[in-house]
Amino acid sequence: EVTIEISGLSLFTHVGVTAAEREVGQRLLLDIRLDVGENDATITDRIEDTVDYAQVCDVANLVAQQRTYKTLERLCSAIAERLLDQYESQLHAVWVKAAKPEPPLVLPVTEVSVEVWREAPG
Repeated sequence: EVTIEISGLSLFTHVGVTAAEREVGQRLLLDIRLDVGENDATITDRIEDTVDYAQVCDVANLVAQQRTYKTLERLCSAIAERLLDQYESQLHAVWVKAAKPEPPLVLPVTEVSVEVWREAPG
């Protein structure tokens, strides 16, 4: 069984409940975990036999840039759904966490984050 993890993917995007937050934009940190199950790359050592994590980063960035989102929940879901669609024959499940470092809150917090987990259909 193979799991691919991407930690701390830094993206600038427009997400937030308030219009001001969506207009100005902010940096998010994404963690993505992909359950690829048994994987031929463990034997062949070929990138074609696994999920290319560079492409996964590009997909996540594209989804984050395509539109604005009010909630991290929706953004994480959109990324997870796109990854499951794009790699449907290779992924068993995908987990996406989006964190806002130093969010615009009255009380100081280091970050807020949301995690979404989706299983491949079937």
